[in-house]
Amino acid sequence: MPRPPLPSDLYDLRIPTEVRLSPDGSHVVFTTKAIGPGKDDYRDAIWIAPADGSAPARQITLGSKHDTHPRWSPDGTVLAFLSDRGRVLRAGGGSEVPDGDEPDDEGAQVWMLPMGGGEARQLTRLPHEVKALEWSPDGSRLCVLSTSERSTKGPRRRREPGEAPESDYRFIERLQYQYNGSGFIHDHFTHLWLVDAASGEATKLTGGAFNDGAFEWSPDGSRIVFESRRHRDRDLDWQSELFLVEVTARHVERLTGGRGRREFSAPAWSPDGRWIAAVGHRYQGRGPARRDVWRFPAAPEQVGEDLTGQTDLMVGASMGSDLLGGGEARLHWSADGRWITFAAPIEGSYELWRVEAETRRAARLTEGRHCLNRTDQVAVDGASRIAVTAMDPTHAPEVVVLDVPAELAAPLDQAALRRVSDLTASRWAGISLVAPETRWHEVDGRRIQGWFYPAPKRQDGRPAPLVLEIHGGPATLYGYAPFWEWQCLIAEGMSVYACNPRGSEGYGQDFVRANYRDWGEGPMADVMAGVDSLVADGLVDPDRLGVTGGSYGGYLTSWIVGHTDRFKAAFTARSVNDLTSQMLSGDIGGPMFGIEEYGVNPWEEPDLFWRHSPIAYADRVRTPVLIQHAEKDLRVPITQAEEFFAVLRAHRRPVRLMRVPEETHELTRSGTPFRRVENIVQVVAWFRHFLVNGRRDLPPLPREKRVRA
Repeated sequence: MPRPPLPSDLYDLRIPTEVRLSPDGSHVVFTTKAIGPGKDDYRDAIWIAPADGSAPARQITLGSKHDTHPRWSPDGTVLAFLSDRGRVLRAGGGSEVPDGDEPDDEGAQVWMLPMGGGEARQLTRLPHEVKALEWSPDGSRLCVLSTSERSTKGPRRRREPGEAPESDYRFIERLQYQYNGSGFIHDHFTHLWLVDAASGEATKLTGGAFNDGAFEWSPDGSRIVFESRRHRDRDLDWQSELFLVEVTARHVERLTGGRGRREFSAPAWSPDGRWIAAVGHRYQGRGPARRDVWRFPAAPEQVGEDLTGQTDLMVGASMGSDLLGGGEARLHWSADGRWITFAAPIEGSYELWRVEAETRRAARLTEGRHCLNRTDQVAVDGASRIAVTAMDPTHAPEVVVLDVPAELAAPLDQAALRRVSDLTASRWAGISLVAPETRWHEVDGRRIQGWFYPAPKRQDGRPAPLVLEIHGGPATLYGYAPFWEWQCLIAEGMSVYACNPRGSEGYGQDFVRANYRDWGEGPMADVMAGVDSLVADGLVDPDRLGVTGGSYGGYLTSWIVGHTDRFKAAFTARSVNDLTSQMLSGDIGGPMFGIEEYGVNPWEEPDLFWRHSPIAYADRVRTPVLIQHAEKDLRVPITQAEEFFAVLRAHRRPVRLMRVPEETHELTRSGTPFRRVENIVQVVAWFRHFLVNGRRDLPPLPREKRVRA
């Protein structure tokens, strides 16, 4: 007998976070993220499955802590991956790392697993952790990313008795010196290293006071293209460019030339080495920019050409989900160099596409009500074999494989997707989940897409209460992806409605820029029109409405309750409430965000930013508000919650502040497992109190702190 979902079901979740096909396409390996036994951390292991689905997937690494980033050797005989297992082995007395030779920070290092059988061996012992790796085309070396400045650690100086500690002051001279989830980053930088695949000997390839990022070897192994920000005053913008480094001479040259703002990432070499594809834009206007697939000749200072601009697709847009959110911008060339494969959303679905490099003709490869992302691709018998993670509103992410012929008459449907994993599907087989009804409405001449998740009518025949959910960003999107919070609300008798107001990704450049200098009034009109359409159709109880959202969704939640009393309860999470302080603090504080969203900075038009801040209207709020915020949030600092709480409490409004220790802006997506579960418990309890039970006073505080379903 199917049962309703519970917040604690998240403890059974296992999700694939990265997939890689073997060079011959016969197998796919993928990293699986699962909840640790203490429910206070995660475990990452690497699994393998036949690409034809002929046998169940199986785990091939320990997964005692974090085994990630699997990469096949070019001949398919060895799997390189990152692991922090050295620390675990030392703690258990079975160290594979000689005493005194462990890295200073005990972070992830490169390990090598022979695919023909045998134990994994540690390859690198850099002083600081390795963040990424790729094999050279001939399999003799690897390129890795690390913040290490030398190949081995130096001696540790012991403090003499009575000696004062070293100064721990931080001196900051540039912005962007911290990052949400990482903390302070101003004094260590990621660079490329070359590692001998046999001996593990490592030599530094790039350097300097800037961070190098995503990279790829050229087909002949002579050069590496990588992403970096090496221009002057790079802390005053978000510009990113691509660079070429000669492996032998160590000479670095900029690939992406031309004037104006450039933001390019995810480089991919063509098979013949003549071209480099990338995702990005050369945007000169205001507001968020659509990212396209570009092609550059593999030589310095290239202007490049936009291959997908005419499609108005948004490559690598960020799809919302509290199981596996975000988006990934990876590009894959076909073996003949004719096509470039990418992923992008369309009307709420996240699909695979390809563009013909010479003609710029785009073709849709898949079609369904799902979210396909995190791709890998190899050539098999004249076709392109693609491995990808797949999920939809009632199914957790799994790994699927599909074969795309060179000539494709029509997009492939769900039947063409071979599921090769069963990570969560069987665990949640007995849980009853609700699929959404897709809805459209129009505001100011724009079509707004939304999803209605209906709860059963009440015993008296009246429609169920409604919780309006609003996404962050503002340039992200909702779509055909799962949200466990929504399913738990439905299980408690509350319907859920979510839509993509102006400013959302996935509907083209004009739509994503439509909230420029208007975070509040226009988007509020869009989401409220969706609620009104549900009321008009008799699908929800107009007297029992709730509203919630996180980040920008929290901003719009706070804005809405300052402009209408229609909602009986609100839950504003990690929300922006004071635009001036938000634009000038946290990891994106500085002269970038204000210019991007409003065309000016707060010190230039302070009245504009005040008028568009929810805190300016806090004295009008009559709706009971629960303010949730993580204490280590560097994207939206917790002062945003403190300010809103202070004003509401000073006006004696019904308000409660929920401070979450030790967590960052990513609490609901990748925070500590028991705190993710607790967050859903509190969301459901808050709305149940006001919308289901019809109470008007604040609910009692929990009698005990232990997390319960």
